[in-house]
Amino acid sequence: MNENEYAERTQALRGRLYRTAYLILGSEAAALDAVDEAVFRGFTALKKLKQPEYFDTWLTRILINECRTELRHRKFRAESALPEKAQVQFDALPLRDAVARLPKELQDPVVLRYFAGYTTAETAHILKIPQGTAATRLRRALQVLRLELTDGEVVADGQKR
Repeated sequence: MNENEYAERTQALRGRLYRTAYLILGSEAAALDAVDEAVFRGFTALKKLKQPEYFDTWLTRILINECRTELRHRKFRAESALPEKAQVQFDALPLRDAVARLPKELQDPVVLRYFAGYTTAETAHILKIPQGTAATRLRRALQVLRLELTDGEVVADGQKR
């Protein structure tokens, strides 16, 4: 793959990458920075891409790693900062908060499958897990989210969950 082809493919993938980063990081600025850094890292590691047909999932995995690095840095900064200087969360949608509280192994498949638009097979490939495992984690995550978001309320079928 040459530089022009790389630029074209990353430009076509940029929207999907941004949505993925935004859902993981929760900030427009941080998402843009993560996408830029992932595109740069992908370009510098382009020679390591053995199968060009997996370019999209390869670059998405680089992006997820970049987002996880940013989250670790945030955690370190938050632990070392005074509590009264804690960051205010501006986007407090219940679904977004619920997804953010999921364990990492459930959160990543949900973000990739339902918010970034990858198939279950692509999600499994990005996360380097079997497709059956990805499907199981998605079902488990949806069960947890359903319980958390209904908060034990009576839902349409009259059952308490």
